[in-house]
Amino acid sequence: MPPSRSLKVVYVAMAANLGIAVTKFTAAAVTGSSAMLSEAIHSVIDTANQLLLLFGLHRSRRPADETHPFGHGKELYFWGLIVAILLFGVGGGMALFEGVQQLVRPRRLEDPFWAYLVLAMAAVFELTSFVTATRELLRRRGPSEFWRRVHLSKDPSVFATFFEDLGALSGLIVAFFGVYLGHKLNNPYFDGAASVIIGVILAAVALTLVYETRGLLIGESTNPEVVADIHHIAAADSAISSVRSPMTMHLSPFEVLLNLEVVFKGGIPAEEQVAAVERIEKAIREKYPAVTRIFIEARRGDPEQSGRRAQNNSIGSTSSAQRTRRAL
Repeated sequence: MPPSRSLKVVYVAMAANLGIAVTKFTAAAVTGSSAMLSEAIHSVIDTANQLLLLFGLHRSRRPADETHPFGHGKELYFWGLIVAILLFGVGGGMALFEGVQQLVRPRRLEDPFWAYLVLAMAAVFELTSFVTATRELLRRRGPSEFWRRVHLSKDPSVFATFFEDLGALSGLIVAFFGVYLGHKLNNPYFDGAASVIIGVILAAVALTLVYETRGLLIGESTNPEVVADIHHIAAADSAISSVRSPMTMHLSPFEVLLNLEVVFKGGIPAEEQVAAVERIEKAIREKYPAVTRIFIEARRGDPEQSGRRAQNNSIGSTSSAQRTRRAL
């Protein structure tokens, strides 16, 4: 999946959040609503988060060098984690603080017309961003179950935007009821309680992002279905006797490292083994272009003996048919 799709999701979300933040601050100043102020802070944090994700996307696309031979793709995961921390500490913390302040020292609410107008405008913008992120998640390869697809997504610029927009839409609903009940019952405590709930929502979204990003940052495998299919592709080759479970790791949302150990059938000449390695690499890359780095270790002899030997020795890897030829 090209990175340009991720950029589109982030740009749409950033434009929406920036426009929403301005209108929310205006409405909060006019109405004195604590919930509206919390929502305005939320939109500012979301805008800053999109900038950080753009920065992470830019940094992650730098080419490999001597100190980073596999590239800088994981930097996007680092900035995704920073986004989650900011959302939790600044967004959730300030919303909770503002809500508690309103509960302790209630402020009289003014005309709610502007609050309703801004909430309606914000809902339209947030829905636009949310639909964009959702469509991108549905467009990408993954399981049919939507929430499992979200969980297995490897692109923080998409799933972070999705969760932020989901939290924002939930916050807008809470803010609406806070403003409505506060004016309907002439009770500012509803407005303060709404702000507290918004803070809890932001904290929950942030913790979800931390959980999702953590696995990618420390080296998460690609989707189980992809791993199983790679195993099937290698095992289906006529020269292969057995295949150990492939080891994969995401270097970025669009780059996967694959380590594969295969055992050839007895009596297969070296030239045919080299050709088999080339066939397997070509088949994997054609079906999964994101698997950009393939390291194949080729073993000969009795599969059971090779399997026992592989358990007792560290797995060496080869990155091309030429290296396989030298090893054989």
